[in-house]
This record gives sequence, structure tokens and C-alpha cells, in this order.
Amino acid sequence: MKTILCYGDSLTWGYNAEGPGRHAHDDRWPSVVGAQLGAGVRIIAEGLNGRTTAYDDHLAQADRNGVRLLPSLLASHEPIDLVVLALGTNDLKRHTGGGAAYQAAAGMERLISIVSGFRSSFGFAMPSILIVSPPALVPTDDADFRDMFGGAIEESHRLKPAYERLAQRAQCAHVAASDHCEATPLDGVHLDAANTRALGQAIAAGLTTLL
Repeated sequence: MKTILCYGDSLTWGYNAEGPGRHAHDDRWPSVVGAQLGAGVRIIAEGLNGRTTAYDDHLAQADRNGVRLLPSLLASHEPIDLVVLALGTNDLKRHTGGGAAYQAAAGMERLISIVSGFRSSFGFAMPSILIVSPPALVPTDDADFRDMFGGAIEESHRLKPAYERLAQRAQCAHVAASDHCEATPLDGVHLDAANTRALGQAIAAGLTTLL
């Protein structure tokens, strides 16, 4: 049995812009990954709305800084065979990551270093890592989300190449969500059910080689 930790934001949680609410369990991408990979894997879905790679958001009641919680999760769920790091969209908010793709990539690099540097108290091996660059933002009439991301559509297109370069440096696997899914214009950020499932299928394919 292989254990896979899926560490992400609202796309991992399954935010449904139509509600707003949450996608059905079977439509969320970690669930799709589990279904695709079969009975030999155990999926731990750790998605939090608004989570960043490494930046504080003092407007939220939950701690959205991905760096702070990750070590505890690595310890509480060990042994972990694979970690999927799917973060970066919320770093494009100007009050968190400063609105730049390179800052999201820097935060992702810090998360990779936490996973690769984690020392198991029981001598378990370091997990393999797959990073997911977020889908690009799209235009929306939702004023709240449009203002929240401060016109970051152009910057969001820089996430894929920034994460590609990072994956090469860190020697880890990479799946570009923008190659497989597209955000809904309802809010310009999140995925509908079909695109969420498509993302899960792409991540499952990327994990197959690692398994």
C-alpha cells in the first residue's frame, strides 16, 4: 500500500464556484487520483481554501501559510511514499505572495526543501515529490475575485514555466494543470467538476511513473 499526501488549496479542497460550495467527493481531484490508481494506494487529501506556498494571510481565521503546517503533516501521516504539492494560485494575491509567479515558485521551492529535508523519527525513506503548477486565471465578471487577484491573469501564465524550471533544478516531477484544465469564468480562478476530474486524471498519470 502506497500513501500519497495531496497538499493544496481550494482546487484540492474542491471549491465549486457554482454554489459557491464544494464539489462532490468523487469529483475532487484527490478522489479521482485514488480511483485511477486503484486499491494499492491510500490518498490523504489536505486542501485548504486560500492556502499559499509560504506566505501569511492575516485576513483568514485558519493558518494559510503552507510552510508552517507541512512538517506536522509529514510527521503525523508517515510513512508517506509520495507528496503532491499543488499550490501557488493564492500567492498571486497582492496581500499574500505579492502577486508574482516567481514568488510562488520560490515558495514551492521552500516546500520541496521541507519534504526532502524531513527527518523521520523512524527512519522512513523520503517521499517522492510531484509539483503541480496551477491553471491560469481567466477573465471573470465576479468583482470580488477580480479585485482579489488584482489583474493577475498575465502573471498566472508565468506559473507553468517557473515551475518547470524549478522541477528541473529540484529533480522532481511536474504536472502543468494549464495543459489539462481551464478555470471557470464564474470566478476566474476555480475549476468546474469536469475540469477538476481532468486535473485528477493528469496528476494520476504523472504519479504512475513515480509509483
